[in-house]
Amino acid sequence: MASIKLLELLLCSFFLVGCHSSQSSQQVSSAPHPKGEPSPLGEDNLSFPWSRLRLPRYIIPLHYHLVLQPNLTTLRFTGSVQIQIDVQNNSNWVVLHSKDLQISKATILDHNFAHLTDQVLPVLHNPSHEQIGIFSPRVLSSGQKYFLYIEFGAEFAEGFYGFYKSTYKTSKGETRTLASTHFEPTSARMAFPCFDEPSFKANFSIQIRRSPQYISLSNMPIVKTVELHGGLLEDHFAPSVKMSTYLVAFVICDFKSVTATTASGIKVSIYAAPEKWEQTHYALEVAVKMLDFYEEYFNIPYPLPKQGLTFAFVCFFLFSSPVLAITHILFMSDLIAIPDFQSGAMENWGLTTYRETSLLYDPLTSSVSDKLWVTMVIGHELAHQWFGNLVTMKWWNDIWLNEGFARYMEYISVEATYPNLKVEEYLLHTCFAAIGHDSLNSSRPISSPAENPTQIKEMFDTVSYDKGACVLHMLRHFLTDEVFQSGIVRYLRKYSFGNAQNQDLWDSLANTCSEEEFISGKHCYNRDQSNKNAYLFAGEHLDLTAIMNTWTLQKGIPLVTVTRKGPLLLLRQHRFLKTVLPSDPQWSSLQQGFLWHIPLTYRTDASSIIHRHLMTSTSDSIHIGEEASWVKINSDMTGYYVVHYEDDGWDVMAKLMRENHTALSYKDRTHLIHNAFQLVSAGHLSLNKAMDLIGYLQLEKHTVPLLEGLGYLEAFYNLIEKIDELELTKDLGRYILYFFRAVIDQQTWSDSGSVSERRLRSEVLSLACHLDYPPCLERANQHFQEWLQSNGTLNLPTDVAETVYSVGAQHDHGWNSLLDTYKISLSEAQKNKILQALTSSRDTGKLLRLLQLGLEGKVIRSQDLSSLILMVARNPKGHYLAWNFVKKNWDELVEKLQLGSFCIRHILIGTTGQFSSPDDLTEVQLFFESIKEQASQLRATQIALDNMKKNIRWIQRNLETLRKWLNEQIK
Repeated sequence: MASIKLLELLLCSFFLVGCHSSQSSQQVSSAPHPKGEPSPLGEDNLSFPWSRLRLPRYIIPLHYHLVLQPNLTTLRFTGSVQIQIDVQNNSNWVVLHSKDLQISKATILDHNFAHLTDQVLPVLHNPSHEQIGIFSPRVLSSGQKYFLYIEFGAEFAEGFYGFYKSTYKTSKGETRTLASTHFEPTSARMAFPCFDEPSFKANFSIQIRRSPQYISLSNMPIVKTVELHGGLLEDHFAPSVKMSTYLVAFVICDFKSVTATTASGIKVSIYAAPEKWEQTHYALEVAVKMLDFYEEYFNIPYPLPKQGLTFAFVCFFLFSSPVLAITHILFMSDLIAIPDFQSGAMENWGLTTYRETSLLYDPLTSSVSDKLWVTMVIGHELAHQWFGNLVTMKWWNDIWLNEGFARYMEYISVEATYPNLKVEEYLLHTCFAAIGHDSLNSSRPISSPAENPTQIKEMFDTVSYDKGACVLHMLRHFLTDEVFQSGIVRYLRKYSFGNAQNQDLWDSLANTCSEEEFISGKHCYNRDQSNKNAYLFAGEHLDLTAIMNTWTLQKGIPLVTVTRKGPLLLLRQHRFLKTVLPSDPQWSSLQQGFLWHIPLTYRTDASSIIHRHLMTSTSDSIHIGEEASWVKINSDMTGYYVVHYEDDGWDVMAKLMRENHTALSYKDRTHLIHNAFQLVSAGHLSLNKAMDLIGYLQLEKHTVPLLEGLGYLEAFYNLIEKIDELELTKDLGRYILYFFRAVIDQQTWSDSGSVSERRLRSEVLSLACHLDYPPCLERANQHFQEWLQSNGTLNLPTDVAETVYSVGAQHDHGWNSLLDTYKISLSEAQKNKILQALTSSRDTGKLLRLLQLGLEGKVIRSQDLSSLILMVARNPKGHYLAWNFVKKNWDELVEKLQLGSFCIRHILIGTTGQFSSPDDLTEVQLFFESIKEQASQLRATQIALDNMKKNIRWIQRNLETLRKWLNEQIK
């Protein structure tokens, strides 16, 4: 027994928290301040000791013991936090983060839990940096550990960050309140004083006091619940794994859950408001499948160290009341749908939080697109349990290491677990979205500086998510699946519970390992594997860091121009820009210094082999032989670059598409359509040639290229209908209906068919009714009347419900009936479809009413305000209405949604996204000038201006060409 005790003590001492700190945290968190409450030390002679945005590195947090008492009646919370700190330089000061918290007491204790002084310590505030400084009259000595104890309180935060209030209504109209957290990126400091930077990883022991009618949830399982005076209960959660503050989470609510267990024994629970419990079952199925998949793919158990966690919990239980068996608390993953939630979801370790539309699936009202969305979001958040949580970026400049990987893993995981959803068809559009952003001069490098909270929030954008995913997709195909997978497993193992940066990923993928690591086998594979990972490409050893730095440390996307000269392909690369032409004076300066190492792929009709070539200079050539009649560059669009076929190259491609389009994969056909119209926007290709290229679409049977071509025509229509070009708008609408009539007429008003067929049906019928195609309007009206007669109880086919609602919303009775249904519906999927329909009304009074309801935040939740504004802006009758609303209510919007948030970004870019006149541009510039202090902090303002300049150029270059082309087609 003595030897077992010794082993237990040795095991405990291995951990940062240690047995001693677990014991001490139990003692100190409730320890009273020394009797007498002496007056605090004078603050008059003290000045704030730190001037930088980032915290000093000489005090390291090891373990937080956090006690919280939220009151859902007064909408306030109080709490205390005891932080074990490791001091690495002598200092009298501890500087950490705090925002909007009232600090009532602060003291410091030594390792024996003795107070360093009998006086209350001064707490200085630096609100501009969201920091507090606590002064100790006794020097904190380097190499020593101390305990910082702080008591605090605050009101629940307004909005969606920090510790905030959420509400929901029951079917009987009763409003119920819950409290939830969202800390990423810099809002943990709004809930408790902390070292709120990603590299300050620590363990967390959390206790939450609550009324018996509620439950509390946090990152870890409850190990015991204690009854307190006054009828309150206090839940004690097991100590967490070592993690960053932004991943801490807690929720106090009255929700119900469903539970299942994965193959490896992880208990998975889905929580939702009681009356939405039935909508949680699909998410449970997905979460179980995803965790099983990720454990196998990463070859790392969730939440990684089964053995290590067991030792930690043994340590915890040796010095605490053993309420539950150890096996009951080891592995859990909770997913919860929060009624008020700004983003799609949040990856808090062990307690992922979701917007209801991202977690709940109602078979009666959710479409196949809704189902795919829920599946992908769960896949994204659970991927974060490894990428982001287990291994975290050192600083927010590399947030793409979290978000780019999680976005890419959505596709890998869903393709593996739900192949019938055809998720691979959507990856192209993720990359297309990234290209649209990256082809503007206002883009940024994947890895970019970000210091203050507004700049950090702006990092959660298309570049980090979509471009990051597409660059990883290119890298995976360049290295092969096997090498890519083994490299990221090595990366995750090596940096587990730590922080990493770009170079660490490249080293792991390139198998850059020391001899010691090779021998130990800890992070590296054997020598055979190492040789396999050396990437002998065309006889040369590749410098993966040099290659990838060209993709992550410079902004933009390359344009590869291809010219055929007999057996040779001549290649040139430039930066692809849609706002500047080669003839413009600024062209040269905007091209200067840009060079990418491009992993080119291509195939020809002379061979079925996909050829590879690494282009590392501004010009290059490839020998393909005389016998090849055509060559397609960027096979299946695995590369992140745009291709321009010079001279007669596009004519050759158009001829191939007309005569034998199936010689190319559906991805290659889609890629050609996308590149052609992108080149039109950039002024490299005439609109005639792009329109001729899609002439083959009447032969196309695959949904993806069909919708890509149709999407560009629809985008042109949406742009032109908002300017004074009525005849051109009508002509383009007639052409779309004529050209795609066969596809439209073969659609059924049902939910039958494959995922691809159902997606096509939804898109095509929506456009047909928008273009006032009589058979579409007639059928939609018929369905809507049936729905009205049933008092809204009829379940419409989910794929066409939004189209039916939109047609019905054009009349007063239909619009009002839809709004009434919106108010009482328990399905967020249905409410989203209804809101889209309500905003399609041509009555500006109704549109203004919706905007006002969104601003009030009662009928239409504030979380949906940015989406509502964009929906109104897409309506030609609401085009300027939405923009004027934004200008008028700018201050209130920023207060509700926070400067730098993706909601503000989407509002600015979305409401101006179809402005296409110089007058519009001047108007927006004047507004941005009027909010100069805020606008100067936002990259989104420059993106909005770039988009407008792009639109203006498109109209100037292409309007007359389109008019003439349509006249020729309609004759």
